Amino acid sequence: MNDSQRPTFTYFGHATVRIDFPDGQRWLIDPWVAGNPSCPEELHDLERLDALLITHSHADHFANAVEIAKRYTPRKVVANFEICCWLEGKGVENTAAMNLGGSQDVLGHTVTMVRADHSSGLDDNGTQVDGGTASGFVVRTADGYTFYHAGDTALFSDMKLIASLYRPRLGFLPMGDLFTMGPEDAARACRYLGLATAIPIHWGTFPVLTGTPFEFASQVNERELACDVVVLQPGESY
Repeated sequence: MNDSQRPTFTYFGHATVRIDFPDGQRWLIDPWVAGNPSCPEELHDLERLDALLITHSHADHFANAVEIAKRYTPRKVVANFEICCWLEGKGVENTAAMNLGGSQDVLGHTVTMVRADHSSGLDDNGTQVDGGTASGFVVRTADGYTFYHAGDTALFSDMKLIASLYRPRLGFLPMGDLFTMGPEDAARACRYLGLATAIPIHWGTFPVLTGTPFEFASQVNERELACDVVVLQPGESY
């Protein structure tokens, strides 16, 4: 596949990623923009949005979901069933609920919800409610390019199954430690997933996230993996 067929990925910091497709569509995964200390201010205005994907309901992935969905009215808001029900109750339109193992067409591209080992509590005005099951997403574009956003997750051996079933070429992997994988486990994930390219996410936003992209890249190199670690600073694109 040539580069003209691959989407452009812009890192907003933490775990938020904007995807600009060759067909002109603009998607956002995990809407934490305003209030995200890593997100450059010039990225706060999305201008437009065709699809919004949500891996789970923790505030550092979900805080601006209602605001963004109402402002830009994306044609698809993709999340698990419980999150979609909650969003509908807040007046969000065009929700497209799914669950682990399922796939659906999202504006001509195929989105599959895959397992993540994490929690997904939802803060509703100070009350914790059920946010369903945390997940990751595998996206296969209409042109055949496949990428994986792991959301928040620990390392799990069934990442090998994700590799076997979907063969993602690019993976966005959390590696900040404490709440997700650290650099060493994220490097193991690269091997399990068979990735050609890995982009670290969920690092540096808070002091407790001690894992660094440098450590991650070093762990990948020590294992002599055929995986290119691309480190994006917030605001940079791949």
